[in-house]
Amino acid sequence: MTTLWWLLVVVLILAGVAGTVLPALPGTALVLAGIVLGAWIDDFSRVGGTTLAVVTVLAVLSWVLDYVAGLLGAQKAGASRQALWGAALGTVVGLFMGLVGVLFMPLVGAAAGEYLARRADANAHGQALKVGVATWLGIMAGLLAKVVIAFMMLGIFVAALVF
Repeated sequence: MTTLWWLLVVVLILAGVAGTVLPALPGTALVLAGIVLGAWIDDFSRVGGTTLAVVTVLAVLSWVLDYVAGLLGAQKAGASRQALWGAALGTVVGLFMGLVGVLFMPLVGAAAGEYLARRADANAHGQALKVGVATWLGIMAGLLAKVVIAFMMLGIFVAALVF
């Protein structure tokens, strides 16, 4: 039975790592769940409270960075509310388009939302492109941070198990 539990730990962590890139999966939450399960299986003997606290703080930091990074990118470019909604809608639509859709549909959605918000302006196209790219760069920075943090969490877990 212990082998099945450890297999579930591996599945949760792998799904979590995939979820750091795919917005449909709660990446660092799954990694954290796998780590907590691994600690529980081992009766918290090697992975104790301090390790779990550090890993939990990293997971929370990842969630905050993921949310804030895209908003900061959009805000820096002067994005409208429609651009933010467009980026969110683009992210959802991108889920059905594979990895390319996941990576680039937020840019398209933010640009389209910004264009709709400013279509009466003479420079609506330029502003829409600027907001779309800035939002996308923020989202990509958040994604990169999530990936790095997930691997940090995994490294801390493995180190606690091995040493």
